[in-house]
Amino acid sequence: MKFVKIIISVIFISFSMSSCSIKYSFTGTSIAPDIKTFTVNDFPNTAPLYIPTLSQTFTEMLKDKILNQTSLQHANKDGDLNFEGSITGYRIVPISVQGDETASASRLTITIKVKYSNNKDHKQDFERSFSNYADFDSSQDINDIEQELIEEILDKITDDIYNNTLANW
Repeated sequence: MKFVKIIISVIFISFSMSSCSIKYSFTGTSIAPDIKTFTVNDFPNTAPLYIPTLSQTFTEMLKDKILNQTSLQHANKDGDLNFEGSITGYRIVPISVQGDETASASRLTITIKVKYSNNKDHKQDFERSFSNYADFDSSQDINDIEQELIEEILDKITDDIYNNTLANW
């Protein structure tokens, strides 16, 4: 019975605080109530090693992340929140050398420069690079695993971008 009273009190407090300036959700977001839309501009690939599908893959993953984790609506332009930038790095380097001087493992690293603008509160604007990587066995053909590695890395990068913009981490 005491537990029910606590739950009812929490619900009552939640409803009475609905006029607060920040909206919290169970997905970990912290979004002002006047923010309704976001725009993700294309992120062109300017990396020295060019992968044709990388730009579209990243742009769509970032849009999907925001759509799935928030109640914000996507706007083709002039959203309350704006994400733009470019893919600046895509490289594969050996990370573990064996006794015969051959690499036993390699690392694929992707770097994306992001300019984030909050058109309702420009104090939150920033521009920075996000980078992440995935390691793989050098005996594997990169062409066979590249798309899987790209998706794994971009998933980590979109999480980082989301956490630095919408989750305020």
